[in-house]
Amino acid sequence: MAAIVTDQFRINNASNFLGDVNSVSNSYYVVVGLTNPGIGTNHYGRVTNDSTWNASPPSPTDNFNYLNHTKDTMIYGKKISAENIRRVVRKITWTQGNRYEIYRQDYSSSNQSPLTDSSRLYDTNYYVLNKDYNVYVCLNNGSSGINTSGNRSQNEPLFTGLEPSAADGASNDGYTWKYLFSVKPSDIIKFDSTEYIPLPNDWSTSTDTQIVSVRENGNSDVNNNQIKEVYIDSQGDGYQGGVGQEFPIIGDGTGAKVVVDVVGAKITKTQVSVGGKGYTYGKVNLDSINTTAVASATQAKLVPIIPPSKGHGYDLYKELGADRILIYSRFDDATKDFPVDTKFSQIGILKNPTSIGSTQVFTGNTFSSVKALYLNNLATNSLQVVPGDEIRQDVKDSNGNVIGYARGYVVSYDVLSSTSPQIAILKYYQDRSLYNSSTNYDFNTDSANVSKEGDPITGQIYTISGGNDIVEVTGKYTVGINTTFTGITTNPTGNKIIELGVEFENGTAQSEINNESGDIIYLDNRSLISRDERQKEDVKIILEF
Repeated sequence: MAAIVTDQFRINNASNFLGDVNSVSNSYYVVVGLTNPGIGTNHYGRVTNDSTWNASPPSPTDNFNYLNHTKDTMIYGKKISAENIRRVVRKITWTQGNRYEIYRQDYSSSNQSPLTDSSRLYDTNYYVLNKDYNVYVCLNNGSSGINTSGNRSQNEPLFTGLEPSAADGASNDGYTWKYLFSVKPSDIIKFDSTEYIPLPNDWSTSTDTQIVSVRENGNSDVNNNQIKEVYIDSQGDGYQGGVGQEFPIIGDGTGAKVVVDVVGAKITKTQVSVGGKGYTYGKVNLDSINTTAVASATQAKLVPIIPPSKGHGYDLYKELGADRILIYSRFDDATKDFPVDTKFSQIGILKNPTSIGSTQVFTGNTFSSVKALYLNNLATNSLQVVPGDEIRQDVKDSNGNVIGYARGYVVSYDVLSSTSPQIAILKYYQDRSLYNSSTNYDFNTDSANVSKEGDPITGQIYTISGGNDIVEVTGKYTVGINTTFTGITTNPTGNKIIELGVEFENGTAQSEINNESGDIIYLDNRSLISRDERQKEDVKIILEF
């Protein structure tokens, strides 16, 4: 059986996704992570070193194993709000001298667009963005069956009137444009890119006066102006009469009429006089003047251009083929959840993580997904702690005997006070690459000292707790945990209260979410990005349905 998934299915999926994100029942987050992508071959998609990763980041793997590992190495999440998500379409910028295609409802493999050879409307260049960030759809470019490519556009459309019009200019370039909307300045700042135009949210329900006027003007049930153009595919020959003859358009709609000019027995011009309503197909009734045009070679072919829905501007998303979503997020130093001294090489979208120690969906604006340690008694004030360092803590029994090791990778190291008392916050995560075989970097291959990695009764991997010092595995530094500290703020010097972002208990803090929870619905491996307190990161994610 021959079957297709239609463009309208994709447009609908994009709308459904946007509605799902904006639902109060869901929490979607842009997440970043993987501080140390280059730590050895075959480390769950990692490579031998950061330089190799940066030169060619490997494609993510879509299986549960890889995605669960991604959750283990997440650092930070920021909630996606309605203000930070938009439908987008391809950016086609008006340029003087370019040709643009007309909107037609019947592009196909057997009727390809003349300029781009496209078999679907949404791949053609039938709309433009002008210098004022106004968007117009092209209804006429001077083309016909004897000039299929149309004219070059010389005059930039600038008007914001509701009815189709030629652009003001010195030349009559033959173009007719229909104004659709103007991109808001706030949307330009957040969502503009070299490739996409952001569309307004909630077109069908918006109360914005400009949108309402365009939408209502496109509602032919109200104003009887659905059809705007009749395309002359073939002029024919042998037709009677002269200029200014009006004929009905017959079809499944009502009321549409077109004025036809006949010059030299050929149809040379058409102009819609009444647009009508309710049409999904139409045919110009030329019976009264085609008495001599009986041979197929001499019959004219006039194609009423049927707009989407009820008229141009009524359903913006269908008219422009809005099957893409752009998500914007800015990462800065506004929250302690996202350290300024870390690195990351993965960007993703996480749906509905749960709060730590709970089954309830996390709803905060941001979260930290790493563990943290409140340190004091630092061996030196200038420890060279680097994101990606491997740290280790001895796990001892009641008699003080070492029975195992708790291990982790450093995510950040924030010195709060370099004078007595010396205080710092160290954040880290634990992932399965810590426990790979040292010879082949395979988690499941047997290796020595497996019994020291986790609790022999529960099997749980050891986590760092208070009591024993933390050492960097190569001996670069040793630090201690302040087991007396509990809280979310600190004031080590007595002069300034410092927000820590996470709740500490006895010197340690857990992730704010259950790292194994939620669904990764998008994942992108990127060249390693090093953060700095003076920089901000703007992230724009495009989802195409």
